[in-house]
Amino acid sequence: MAHRNRYIVSALLAVVLACIVVYFYFKEKRQSMQNPDRAGQALSVTRSIPLNTATVDLYFADRENIFLIAESRSLLHDENPSSFGKRIINSLIAGPTEGLVPTIPQGTHVRALYVLDDGTAFVDLSEAVSEHHPGGSKSELLTVFSIVNSLVLNISEINAVKILVEGRETSTLAGHIDIRFPFKANMLLVR
Repeated sequence: MAHRNRYIVSALLAVVLACIVVYFYFKEKRQSMQNPDRAGQALSVTRSIPLNTATVDLYFADRENIFLIAESRSLLHDENPSSFGKRIINSLIAGPTEGLVPTIPQGTHVRALYVLDDGTAFVDLSEAVSEHHPGGSKSELLTVFSIVNSLVLNISEINAVKILVEGRETSTLAGHIDIRFPFKANMLLVR
């Protein structure tokens, strides 16, 4: 009888332990789906990813606002294309250092950046990208391809970029360029 009771107690402890493990697993999974930035941070804390410096080309507008010109910049780089992409977009938002013209309005921030297995990156920007955009079809085109080219041409895992505003799909940033679909890099705008 004592042997049977020990077996029941052991089985109950195993079930309780399994429930605790499952609870924490799904709790972390739910939090990572609700806040992907936090999930990436948790991953980097639990799995040590070495950071290296990489030289990237960021695409800003020329003084006449006609073409994009690459400005080289050194950024911290890790193996996660989403976090590296977010660094690239934050550097675009910070603006150029060599006399070029910013393409993303000040006050804009990256809400999230995801890269799907098929190579499509989703860049979710704050509403400031639309509210503070200077307008005009050429300026809007340069904003879109500044983002697209800077990601696609610097991160091998990304081959197309879809821009979202405040987590939603929108038809344009400032009334001219249809952004409902992902874009590939456009070298015709680069000088």
